[in-house]
Parts: sequence; structure tokens; C-alpha cells
Amino acid sequence: MQDVIEQLRLRRADRPAQPPSLDQVRANFLPAGKQYELPEDIAVSEVSAAGVPAYWVDAPGVDSNRVLLYVHGGGFSLGSLRSHGELVARVGRAAGVRVLFPEYRLAPEHPYPAALDDVLAVWNWLRADQSVPADSIVLAGDSAGGTLVAALLIALRDAGEQPRAAALLSPVVDMTVSGDSVTENDGVDAIFTPDMLRGAFAAYVGAADPRSPLVSPLFGKLDGLPPLLIQAGSAELLLSDAERFAEAAVAAGVEVTLQVRAGLPHVYPIMGDAPEAREATDDIGAFLRQRLG
Repeated sequence: MQDVIEQLRLRRADRPAQPPSLDQVRANFLPAGKQYELPEDIAVSEVSAAGVPAYWVDAPGVDSNRVLLYVHGGGFSLGSLRSHGELVARVGRAAGVRVLFPEYRLAPEHPYPAALDDVLAVWNWLRADQSVPADSIVLAGDSAGGTLVAALLIALRDAGEQPRAAALLSPVVDMTVSGDSVTENDGVDAIFTPDMLRGAFAAYVGAADPRSPLVSPLFGKLDGLPPLLIQAGSAELLLSDAERFAEAAVAAGVEVTLQVRAGLPHVYPIMGDAPEAREATDDIGAFLRQRLG
């Protein structure tokens, strides 16, 4: 893990004076600093979920009647099955369920609420077109995907529905970038600077109110949400997002398990060859299995 963290630190420090185009960044996006390939026994099939491009990701022997809807991160402007496939396959295998992986519309071309609209459309497609009961669905998302999962939970709660449970990996829940850790971990975080976060979030928020609950779920009412597992690293700028969201959810009566791993960076479970990442996905799998029954 420390080798990976050092590589990420060097990559952050060596950002070119002339940044590459967004298309180039998207094509080369490797959030863990290297490519983690999908295992050969994973079956991947493309599907249009209410018009949203998506993939079914199935490990051998998973329960095909239960679904993990996984929403990827990438600062709202990056991310795809290429960058996140190994992680979602690992989580699906650990949870014993098939994974539906949508490729939602990205900022800045498609600011809020496009991505959330897409994720909600995929949920409705699962429920109506695929006839999957809500209590047979669990959610997970990392970073910006955690934002979208948390916002989806609030929207579903207001509509009278909920999945069985949700796992949030280093979630972003405050688009105002006001957490104490943004200052305290500046220079410690191996991936981000505060200005990098502000730029990415501004591209997503667009003209919306950054304190709107569906933009920044931290500022929403959290009562009635399903059980949550929240994971974060102590060395990330966004640690306070995870901690404050967990605290607010507990205060609202939600069952919350918060895991903060000392010295680890943002979305450390994606670093697939590190034992800490494997342990994290084992924890996610056990949590989701238990809640599904």
C-alpha cells in the first residue's frame, strides 16, 4: 500500500504545466495509479438501463435475484468500467450478488442533476423493468459515486422506497468543501489539493445551490435511511465528509458503521493488490450479505 501511496503523491506533485485535455484524462484515468484488470471468471454484459449505458458484472455463483447497484467515482467528470471494474467485481463477489454498473453522464458537459437523474432512472429500471424488489437491492458508491448514492437514498426515502442497505467509500457529501480535514490534511492527502476538489465540485454543481440536500447530502434530512457502512482513510482531505455524514445519520436514527483506516488515502479499497483493500471489500461484502439476509 505504501508504494502505491508514494506513486500517487508523485503523480500529484508532477502535474504538467499544460494539463492534458479532458478526453485524454478520461482515457487514461487510473484512480489507484495502475490498471487493475477484471478477473477472467467475471462475466460482463452490456445493457441499456432506461437509456443509461450500464453493465452487469457477475462473479461465478452469485445470487442473480439480488443486485448491487454500484455508482463509480471520479470527481463527477471521470470514471468507467475500465477504471472501476476490478473493484466492483471484487465487491460483488464478496457480497455474493450480481452488480449493475451504470455509466452516468459526466460533468462538465452534464452538470447536476444529470448524473443523479441517470442513477434514479437505473433504480426505476431495476424496480419496474427488471421486477427486482427494493429489499433485494443494495447500493454502493465511491467518492463522487458516494454523493450520488447518498442523494439517491434521500430521493428514494421521499418517494417511499429504500434499498436494503448502502456502502459509501470515501463519500463526498459537502460541495462547500467546509470540512476540517480539508485544511488539516492538506499536504497529507496523496491525491488531492483543496483547489482540485473545489474545481471538480464546481463543474458538477453548476448553477445549483451547493447546500441543496440532493447536491450535498450532508445538509439533508437523513431520517429513514437504510443501514449504512461508511469507509474512509484518515489521510484524506474528505475524511470530515465521512465523519460528519456518519454523525448526522446516527443522530437521525440511522444504523451506521463507520470505518476509518489510519494513514490510508481516498478510496483505498480500489487499490486491489493491497491487503487493506481486500480487507475493506471483505467488510463491505459481509455487511451487505448480512443486511440482505
